[in-house]
Amino acid sequence: MMFRFESPIYLWLLLLIPILVIVNIYHARKKKKRYKAFGTPELLKQLSPGVSRYRSIVKFSLIEIALALAIIILARPQTISPTSPEKREGIEAIIAIDISNSMLAQDVAPSRLDKSKLMIENLITRFTDDRIGLIVFAGDAFVQLPITSDYVSAKMFLDDIDPSLIETQGTDIGRALDLAMHSFAQDTKAGKAIILITDGEDHEGNAEEMARKAAGMGIKVFILGVGSPAGSPIPLGDGEYLKDNAGNTVMSRLNEDMCRKIAAAGNGTYIHVDNSDAAERQLKAEIGKMQKGQFGTLTSTAFSEQFQAVAIILIILLIIEAIILEKKNSRLQNLQLFKRKK
Repeated sequence: MMFRFESPIYLWLLLLIPILVIVNIYHARKKKKRYKAFGTPELLKQLSPGVSRYRSIVKFSLIEIALALAIIILARPQTISPTSPEKREGIEAIIAIDISNSMLAQDVAPSRLDKSKLMIENLITRFTDDRIGLIVFAGDAFVQLPITSDYVSAKMFLDDIDPSLIETQGTDIGRALDLAMHSFAQDTKAGKAIILITDGEDHEGNAEEMARKAAGMGIKVFILGVGSPAGSPIPLGDGEYLKDNAGNTVMSRLNEDMCRKIAAAGNGTYIHVDNSDAAERQLKAEIGKMQKGQFGTLTSTAFSEQFQAVAIILIILLIIEAIILEKKNSRLQNLQLFKRKK
C-alpha cells in the first residue's frame, strides 16, 4: 500500500511553522528585556508568583503542531490500494450533432439542439466501457472530441456546443458522415455506430451515398430526427424569428422521409425525437444489440482518505491547549508530583 497527498501544494504552508517560531523567539526576547528593566529575575519572580515560565512555551508548541496537522489535512493524505486490471469491452460510437440555426427551433422543448444535448448527456452517463467521439456539423463539419473513454471530457465538450462554432450555415449530412467514418480507432473489432442527430434539412444531397459507404465498412448509421414535420420558426434570440428575403417567417420542418432513407442506406435505424424519452430508450436498445469488442485492460486505482485520524489528533491538541493556562493554578501549587523525598 502506497501513500500520497491529493493536494501537495498546500504542504508549502508548512514553511509558516519555522517562521512563526522565529517570530515567537523574537517577541520572547523583547519581553524578557522589558522585564529586566523592572528589576532582577529574583524580584520579578517574587512579585509575580503565578506566572509560569514554561506554560507559554507548551501552549505555543501545541498551536504549532496543530497548525502543521491542519495543513496536512488540507493536503488530503490518501492511501493507494493495489491496482486491479479489468477487461474492457464495449462499442465505438461517433455522435454527430447538427448545429445549424434551424436546430434552435423550439418545436421540441427547450429547443431541438438543447434536447439533443440532453439526450446525448444521458446516453454518455449510461456508457461504461464504450468509446465515444463528438462531431458538430452545419454547412461544414469538424471533430469536437476525438474518440475516447473519457466521459467527463465528453460532457464538458458537449456543454460548449453551439451554432456559433461553425460559420458556414446549411446542413451537410454527407460531410458529417464522411468525417465520422474516418474518426474511429483502427485497432479494435468492436461494433461501430454513427449516431447522427439532425432535423433533416440536407442541402447537399450525398448523405445516402455516404451512409451506404459507412455500411460497407461495417458501421451502422443511426439517424435521430429531432423536431416536428409541421415545422417551427427559428428564433434569433432577440424576440424575433428568421425571415426570408420576402420578409416571411422561415418555418423549419423535420424531413423524416430523408432521415429514414439515410438510416436505411446505412443499415441502421431512424428514430424520431420528441418531447418524451422514447427515442433515448429506443437508441439504447439498438446499441445494446451491437457486437462488443475488447479495448484492452483498465487499471483501476482506489484512493482512501486518511485525514480523519489527523483531525482527531488536531482536536485533542486544541483541547489540551485551551485547558492549559498561562498562569499557575493556585489550587495545584501545593501538589508536588516531582518533589524529591528527603
